[in-house]
Amino acid sequence: MASPDVVGGFDPRPRYPCPTWANGRATGRKRATGNLGYRAGVTTYDTRAELGSSDAPAEDQLTEAFDIIVSEGSQRLHRSWREVLSTGLAGGLEVATGVLALLAVLAETGSHLLAGLAFSIGFIALLLARSELFTEGFLVPVTAVVARRASVAQLGKLWGGTLVANLVGGWLVTWLIMHAFPQLAATATESAVTFVNAPLDLRAVCLALLAGSTLTLMTRMQHGTTSDPAKIVAAVAGGFLLAGLSLFHSILDSLLIFCALHAGAPFGYADWLAWFWYTALLNVAGGLLVVTFLRLLRSKELLQRERAEADGKA
Repeated sequence: MASPDVVGGFDPRPRYPCPTWANGRATGRKRATGNLGYRAGVTTYDTRAELGSSDAPAEDQLTEAFDIIVSEGSQRLHRSWREVLSTGLAGGLEVATGVLALLAVLAETGSHLLAGLAFSIGFIALLLARSELFTEGFLVPVTAVVARRASVAQLGKLWGGTLVANLVGGWLVTWLIMHAFPQLAATATESAVTFVNAPLDLRAVCLALLAGSTLTLMTRMQHGTTSDPAKIVAAVAGGFLLAGLSLFHSILDSLLIFCALHAGAPFGYADWLAWFWYTALLNVAGGLLVVTFLRLLRSKELLQRERAEADGKA
């Protein structure tokens, strides 16, 4: 005999345990006196049981990722100056290890794609060491500010402090690299000339925008999972695209330029600054407009909830 919970050959009970079911029966649904088991069809509450257990106005996985992003962003934005500078300095040191791998592989193989894979060592180190990179701050901290968990001034402190510390840390390690491996000088100079001699044209703008969006997408991917192997895969993918395709990235390519400068390149720091200022701005624009804006738009209801909670605590 068919179960009384089966309606027209369809069993409306969820496949997995759900708090809306008790003893095989759906709570909140009235019994009928006919042969059909229930008077009405599936209710809104039962639909929620089928789709997910969260009461938030979006699917469970998005809600969980959003909560993690807001929480982490708030913590990062409330760091002291000492913490901001130390994590940024460490980030520059770790990315510079990826630059060393990039130059070594490029010198031996001449392949930018293989060198890009080698550079991902720097992003893996950055991920596992929990350090800070300037271009990783375009999604998580911004979301926390939009959710009113921190201020714009705190965001400026994080961005400015991290940027300076990344460059200082990277400059120091690239000095060590070029004095330890002087045979990489020609490769470093050849790579750096690509950036410092690039005119500010449509191609340069697109390369810088793509660099910012790629790094922000990598950050989003890593916050969309709790699996460390999956986060490492995202780091490798980001490093491959960024370095393998020679996108204009304000930190990575600055470290390549620093290597060339330490090796006596035919250009100076003024040439680096002439390239750096617009690259950094376009990296920010690429991260915010191409990735972060779309994620905030997708999470509109969740942001409204966070704002309401923040206003209630104020």
